[in-house]
Amino acid sequence: MCFSRKTTSRFTTMQGPQPATAPGMPYGSPQQVPGTYQGRWEGAGNYGFQAQPMGVPGGFVVPPVQNQPTMDRAFWMPIPPSIPNCPPGLEYLTQIDQVLIHQQLELLEIVTGLEVNNKYELKNALGQRVYFAAEDTDCLTRNCCGPSRPFTIRITDNLGHEVITLQRPLRCSMCCCPCCLQELEVQAPPGKTIGYVVQNWHVCLPKFTIQDEKRMDILKITGPCVVCRCCEDVNFEVKSVDETCTVGKISKQWTGLVQEMFTDTDNFGISFPMDLDVKMKAVMIGACFLIDFMFFEHYN
Repeated sequence: MCFSRKTTSRFTTMQGPQPATAPGMPYGSPQQVPGTYQGRWEGAGNYGFQAQPMGVPGGFVVPPVQNQPTMDRAFWMPIPPSIPNCPPGLEYLTQIDQVLIHQQLELLEIVTGLEVNNKYELKNALGQRVYFAAEDTDCLTRNCCGPSRPFTIRITDNLGHEVITLQRPLRCSMCCCPCCLQELEVQAPPGKTIGYVVQNWHVCLPKFTIQDEKRMDILKITGPCVVCRCCEDVNFEVKSVDETCTVGKISKQWTGLVQEMFTDTDNFGISFPMDLDVKMKAVMIGACFLIDFMFFEHYN
C-alpha cells in the first residue's frame, strides 16, 4: 500500500503525534507519545536533569519549556518522554514531519580557504532546534579529499547526548563508475546500525536507496538531472520502493547569489510522513548530509 502525506513548508502550530502507522507501512509499530515529560532512557538519566554550563554543577531542574532561549539564543524543542522500542534521542522525530537543516557559516574557511569541519543546526518547522550536528574529520583528510572525503558526523540532542552517528567510507566519486558507489551508515544510538543510504548507478539521474539495518530496501530517492540551478530550490523526491508514489522530499534551498557563489554553506529541508518509523526518518536525515557532500560542497 502506498503511503503519502501532504507536508507544508511552515507550521502555524505543532500537532500531536499520530497514533499509529498506516497499514502496509514498513516498520508499522505504533508510536504513541504521552503528553508529560516523565520517562527515562538508558544511559542518559532522568529527563529532569539538564546539561549545565561549564563550571556549574549539574542538578535537578525543570525541563526546558517551549521557546525558552539557551545561552547561544537558540530555541530548543521541548524534551519528549521516552518511548518503548524507540532508540534513545529519536523521540523528537515522532512529533515532527519536517526537519530544517542550516549549515553554519565558518569565517575561518572563507578567510583561509582551508576546509574545516562542517556544523549544522537541525530545527523543526517552528524554528526550534531539535539537534546539532558536527563533522568529525581530521584536517588532512578534509583538505586532501575535499567533498569526496570519508566523514563521521555526530548528531547530539538538547542535553548534548550523541544520539545519531553518520559514517561515510571513502568511495569512488565518479558518476560514470558503476562500482564502489557512495554509501552512508546511520547508527542510533552510536554503535548500533539502524539503516543505510546507498547510491544507485544511473546514467543521468542521482538515485539512492534507503535501507534498514538488514539491508532491505525501504524507500527510494531520485534527484533532478541537473542539480546546479540558479535562484530556485533543488528537490530530491523520496518515493516508495516501487517508485509509484512520492512520500517525502529533500530540498536544497536557494540561499542567495552571494552565499551560493562564495561559500559552501547550505540550507536543506526534509519532509516525511508523520507516522514513518523514526529509524527511517533518521536515515533520511543521513541521506540529506550525503547529498550535500556529493552535490553542493565545493572548494573555496
